[in-house]
Amino acid sequence: MKYQITEKQKEEIEQARKKNKNKQIERRLKVLSLKAEGASYKEIMAATGYSKANVAKIVKLYFEKGLEEIIVIKYGGNHRNLSYEEEEQILQLFIEKAEEGQIVETKEIKEKYEQAVGHSIGSGHIYYILKRHGWRKIMPRSRHPKKATPEAIEASKKLNDL
Repeated sequence: MKYQITEKQKEEIEQARKKNKNKQIERRLKVLSLKAEGASYKEIMAATGYSKANVAKIVKLYFEKGLEEIIVIKYGGNHRNLSYEEEEQILQLFIEKAEEGQIVETKEIKEKYEQAVGHSIGSGHIYYILKRHGWRKIMPRSRHPKKATPEAIEASKKLNDL
């Protein structure tokens, strides 16, 4: 075997399992715990639900970077460029413009937002911001959906002339 877990490491893993409250971290620690007990990859896979590649990756990560790398929460959310309040300040300019009856386009909002963050952003990002702030798409329709065809209008005019 390439990686052998010592008694001291085994104790360290068990202490981390006792302190842990995160399910994802628990699965990774369980891999190391089972490896320390001498379980085969098949047994570890059956107990944790990880693939063989993931089991090997966790063990390798532990030996190369230590327990700190195993117990870190790897996936965080809310990777926003600006806070909610900062976004609100940018949108306030456009709220005033809209209240005056002018048309507000997302292109303008995107340009202002990019100036604030200092780099370009994807076009869909602006729509997420607008949704987060309760904006919705309101635009005048080009024609009434139940409007009669031009032929029907002309026929109606001819009937009224009689």
